[in-house]
Amino acid sequence: MANWPSIIAMFLDQAERLGEKPFLWAKSDGAYSAISWRDARDQVLALARALRGLGIAHGDRVVLCAENRPEWMIANLGIMASGGITVPAYVTNTVNDHQHIFADSGAKAAVVSTTKLAERLIPAARLAHEVDFIISMEAPESAALVRPRVLLWESVLADGWSSSAEIAPEATGSDETAVIVYTSGTGGTPKGVMLSHRALLHNCDGAEDALREMELGNDVFLSFLPLSHAYEYMAGHCFPIYVGAEIYFSEGLEFLTRNLAETRPTIMTAVPRLYEVMHGRIMRNVEKQGGLKAKLFLKTVELGRKKIETGKLGLVDTVIDALLDKLVRDKVRKNFGGRLKALVSGGAPLNYDIGIFFLALGVRLLQGYGQTESAPVISVNRPRLNKLRTVGPPIKNTEVTIAPDGEILVRGELLMQGYWRNPEATRAAIQDGWLHTGDIGRFDGDGYIEITDRKKDIIVNSGGDTLSPQRVEGFLTVQPEIAQAMVHGDKRPHLVAILVPQAEFAQDWAKANGKDNDLAKLITDPGFINAIDAAVGRVNKDLSVNERVRRFILIAEPFTVDNEMMTPTLKVRRHKVREQYGERLEALYKN
Repeated sequence: MANWPSIIAMFLDQAERLGEKPFLWAKSDGAYSAISWRDARDQVLALARALRGLGIAHGDRVVLCAENRPEWMIANLGIMASGGITVPAYVTNTVNDHQHIFADSGAKAAVVSTTKLAERLIPAARLAHEVDFIISMEAPESAALVRPRVLLWESVLADGWSSSAEIAPEATGSDETAVIVYTSGTGGTPKGVMLSHRALLHNCDGAEDALREMELGNDVFLSFLPLSHAYEYMAGHCFPIYVGAEIYFSEGLEFLTRNLAETRPTIMTAVPRLYEVMHGRIMRNVEKQGGLKAKLFLKTVELGRKKIETGKLGLVDTVIDALLDKLVRDKVRKNFGGRLKALVSGGAPLNYDIGIFFLALGVRLLQGYGQTESAPVISVNRPRLNKLRTVGPPIKNTEVTIAPDGEILVRGELLMQGYWRNPEATRAAIQDGWLHTGDIGRFDGDGYIEITDRKKDIIVNSGGDTLSPQRVEGFLTVQPEIAQAMVHGDKRPHLVAILVPQAEFAQDWAKANGKDNDLAKLITDPGFINAIDAAVGRVNKDLSVNERVRRFILIAEPFTVDNEMMTPTLKVRRHKVREQYGERLEALYKN
């Protein structure tokens, strides 16, 4: 680990070393163009001087709401260089979400990117009396407000170039707060997690150590997951700076396939839901192609899985597998850009069948584990021994133990400083120096961590059996008929579920059966319900008696961030789903 005292010191040192080499890439007029390390440094320092001139003092909080783009990185580092503390906000936040963050953090200022985002952020800022000004990258319609002042990004940077305000980024200490990341609210009101420079640098050092055997160097990252999430903040922001990598910013999920081909990344981090979506798209394309191509593809997956799980293939299968490597896997690897070292999965449990699918196709996928409260990485699989049913061994200089009740406890420099202005919640989370993760797990014979469930999500049925909802949901959503699922059954005799049908399956079924492609109508059609029931039946065959889903309801509206059924990192907000559909779920036990 380099002897950097802070993230901003690390950036300035790397910028000095790498100079005119490309650093941040974004699409402009249909093509990617780069900002060099030196140009990024100059903009960061200009913004820092401007912020000091505008009254940002040491420790002041500044909310940052923008999509993934070079300016996000420059804004965060500029706030850091000024002595301020960045408070990232999701671009999907509502006015109420922003209002909570402004009120809770006591932010003095904000940076926002687009007019659309400003329409939700500015009304919230007006209700927060501490907010003095907002810097907008686009001119919002409400820019004429008296309070808070709205300043344009380019004008602020211009002022910074000529400002004589004093900044001392090199004086930032490792124990100072670098960022306050608000949790995504899966269990209620988001809490502000204070992460120090020391914690983030600990994570960077641990990640570099874990991935070292892949020969890191001249790496290219494709940034997709929101930078406002602790996972991407570290893995897609701090870590690329740590290893001196280039960062390309994706245009979004609908353009991801194209961006992979254009940017040819060596490393990409994302949440399991993205890999589930990619798996679904690939399998639908294979099904539509049919014929010899489909047979070759499925045979590749079959042999790849057999080789991974058994460690060997017979002579004939070995010859066939080598041929398929050229015919199929090379094309798959090319679709990912052709130089991918690893996909890394975190933020939620990865379904084993999804992980083995990519590995069987020759795409390395490493599952890791962590929490916002641990900066966030606790463990990650190693390339030399990649055990998909685990989340890998703890990263360097990280202590992990299992409590008597099975809860995973973590200790080390990676831990948060606490929840902002919430000492009671902090005391509950960190006891005697150990972070109580709320996850249940165990170590295997190689010291790899196996997560068995989330403590708060465990279902205990009326017979006293402990069940993992995420395990059952993972089996359900691998089925081509089912896009999303949430099971229910705490203190009840058996499991029931809410299922969202896969839109493409519904379209094909409607066409084949002479029905209108209207999902709201299809979910009441007995034939369509039977088709979904058949998928549930296939899943139940692979589950224990207590895990089987006995009844279900179908809904047409998927769980999304906009309807607040999912977090911005695509995890189901169970309490929100139960608020909406709880009565219908309970009714399944009465009929």
